[in-house]
Amino acid sequence: MGGIQPSRAWVRLYRNSRGHSTKILSAVCFFAAIAIEPGWSDITIRIQDAQSNPIQGVSCGQMGGVPGVSDAAGILVLGNPGSGINSPSPKVEALRFSQIPLAPGERATLTATDILGRKVMQNPITLGDRVEFSREHKGVHFVSVVGQGISIRSRFANVGDGVFFEGVAHEKNPSKHIAKVGASGVTDVSIVCSKPGLPTQVYRVAQGATVTIDFSKLTLVPLFDGTTQLEPETIVETPTAVITRFSDRARDRHAREDEFKAYDHYLTFYWENRTAIIQITDEVAKGGKKIRIDQWTLWPLDEKAREFRAFYRGIGTVAEYHHNVNMQVNPADPLHYFTEFSHNPKTGRAIQVGDRMEIEVSQFLDKRGLKGDTLVGRDNYYGTTYLYRVGKGGLVPWEARGVFGDASTEREDSYPIPEEAWLGGRTTIHQQYTDEPDDMFLQMATNLAPQNGQVFVHGRRVHHTSFVDGSHDEPGNPVWSEHSGKAGPNYMNISCTSCHHKNGRALPPVVGDALRQYVVRVGTADGQPLPKLGSMLQPLRIGGSAEGSVTLDGWTETNGLRKPNFAFAGAAIPIHYSARIAPQLVGMGLLEAVSEATIQALADPDDADKDGISGRMNIVMDAVTGQPRLGRFGWKAGKPSVAHQVAAALNTDIGVMNSIFPTPDCGSEQTDCGPTGSEISDANLQNLIDYIALLGVRAQRNAKDPVVEQGKTLFTSAGCAACHIPTLTTSPYHPKAELRNQTIHPYTDLLLHDMGPGLADNLPEGGASGSEWRTAPLWNIGLTAGVSGGEAYLHDGRARTLTEAILWHGGEAEPAMKRFKAMSAGETTALLKFLKSL
Repeated sequence: MGGIQPSRAWVRLYRNSRGHSTKILSAVCFFAAIAIEPGWSDITIRIQDAQSNPIQGVSCGQMGGVPGVSDAAGILVLGNPGSGINSPSPKVEALRFSQIPLAPGERATLTATDILGRKVMQNPITLGDRVEFSREHKGVHFVSVVGQGISIRSRFANVGDGVFFEGVAHEKNPSKHIAKVGASGVTDVSIVCSKPGLPTQVYRVAQGATVTIDFSKLTLVPLFDGTTQLEPETIVETPTAVITRFSDRARDRHAREDEFKAYDHYLTFYWENRTAIIQITDEVAKGGKKIRIDQWTLWPLDEKAREFRAFYRGIGTVAEYHHNVNMQVNPADPLHYFTEFSHNPKTGRAIQVGDRMEIEVSQFLDKRGLKGDTLVGRDNYYGTTYLYRVGKGGLVPWEARGVFGDASTEREDSYPIPEEAWLGGRTTIHQQYTDEPDDMFLQMATNLAPQNGQVFVHGRRVHHTSFVDGSHDEPGNPVWSEHSGKAGPNYMNISCTSCHHKNGRALPPVVGDALRQYVVRVGTADGQPLPKLGSMLQPLRIGGSAEGSVTLDGWTETNGLRKPNFAFAGAAIPIHYSARIAPQLVGMGLLEAVSEATIQALADPDDADKDGISGRMNIVMDAVTGQPRLGRFGWKAGKPSVAHQVAAALNTDIGVMNSIFPTPDCGSEQTDCGPTGSEISDANLQNLIDYIALLGVRAQRNAKDPVVEQGKTLFTSAGCAACHIPTLTTSPYHPKAELRNQTIHPYTDLLLHDMGPGLADNLPEGGASGSEWRTAPLWNIGLTAGVSGGEAYLHDGRARTLTEAILWHGGEAEPAMKRFKAMSAGETTALLKFLKSL
């Protein structure tokens, strides 16, 4: 097995049950051999919990052999006592865990770290030593054993009442476990494999046989599954109608008015009474004759200006419609307005299936509320411009055709964008015609559900608020005193938008300035937190002395490619660090909604298909449940969900403790890192999480341009699409209806890839080495310059152009990079134009 000789014996690895030996629910599986006492040669191990359900995870084990025979490799997995083990004794009072191959007298070092890279233990071991993991060592752990003749790295999860298998790696073959049976006196052994949803498989293996168990397809605990509580669907079919429900927000101007540049921005007090719920009841879809529009507002509308417009005309202004009415009010509900119609004035006939119906529902608010209270802020607003296809259900992102004012054209009439250009599925936002390039990433998902309109704007307020003084970063909005004084004591920035300005990519500072829009991870050579700094360098401090500082010290440029140099100051200068610039935020909810099985199917850690690409999943710990999850977010795929990514940023970047991460980042020698416990309400935290998850993705531009289509073909033929997967489908189990069952085009596989020494830093993070990086999504990358005011790509912002970003690709991506370099000038232009269209 991986070069292990038959003469080797074994060190046993244990978990200390601390008096819980009769309540074991699961046990760890390792790359190991099992020496079995006589009489145990015919034991079948079934992997079950106390209810006899299969335990989540790769569940394979092997029993066989006799004492003194080491050429028997396998994994010992125990279910709860008596329920899954067929042995002479119905009770199991102790755990025999994985055993590490060592020669007699050989010394090795066993090191265990948690998912954040913090060292749990480091022990010298020899043959026969016992290593214990206590109940306090909960979570995913990495164990490495290094000696003169052995080098093994394994991964497991300890949930407190038991330990279960998570992953296994060997220096020569990180995804295969080879079980060799060569024991005399034993006629056969049992190999047991179980996967959720499939019958348990028991393999009888004859003496001398070799069995390979493939661990490359790990079964993780999914974020969402069939038990997840789902929010209501936004598109509902009844026997008489197709109903589409969504949220809207107040707008300053109209969607085609480029002279005002005032459509995509947010007005003051946007979170107060300035969202609405809209419902389209389409009876034409079921053979009926009419369409009904309902609107529910949070504040009464002016009785003379309850405006509803439909069927774009665009003769006098770009906000002119054929159908203009004052909506009726529901006598039973003064905040409920409606209108019905059956005629299409654009075509001069009855409405038919397939008609394009552009709508705009304004919010001209009354100055007085229902209780005589006065509206704070402006009262006259327009609405978002939506396109609905009669009979189809759901809103569609649109683009304008023709030239306004030119009667020979369609005067910028709206048409559905081709579906292959809906980068974010139905969250995709229509093309922008108001000349507001820096506001591209600030928008609600087009299909935002009724219950999430206020959630979105409340979350946006959290996002834009300073946790130092409670101020909002957009002028005219009041101080939010509830969030004042929450930052620190050690922190990096004062608000979410301080790093994620306009929700876009950050830019490097000028030489000599501090890295204000970066996270700088620090640690020891093996990724452990530094005693005086913890795992993050937090350069700002409220009271007392800061941990230190880091500035951009210049650039080293070679052959047109530059690499940043950083200067550190403070009491503890890190040798091992990783500087990571803030990425764009759009599309995160959709990436969270992609199923684990989809990503697992893309993983190929051993390059089994021999294409040179060996992406692998980063398995991380759920900070709340301790369960193993697929890492999706962050430059190293270190966080499993939007919630964990947002909560971790609050914790380390701003110093705001929360219910997910309630403990400050603090080194073992630091004593003034602040108290533990949540400093932000769960309601405000959830609003912020949902805001990030429900940001809309912009559509691809010019998708049918022949040069763009050529560039897309070249992107695939060069090998770029092997990692930057163009199309994924989200699962049906995400709680948000907006994110379920969406066909999206993010151009990522969410996997870790070795990008070579040129891009490597010298700090490992959990299971990711310094040279491994998650495939960055490419959707909306062409909008970077407009949103951020410049371009900066890759993890530390070194690439000034997309060309530079491509040329930095090494390791697994080097062949694709070389194909790009070999392209003609015309081909290079086409490929870059395709990327800019995304």
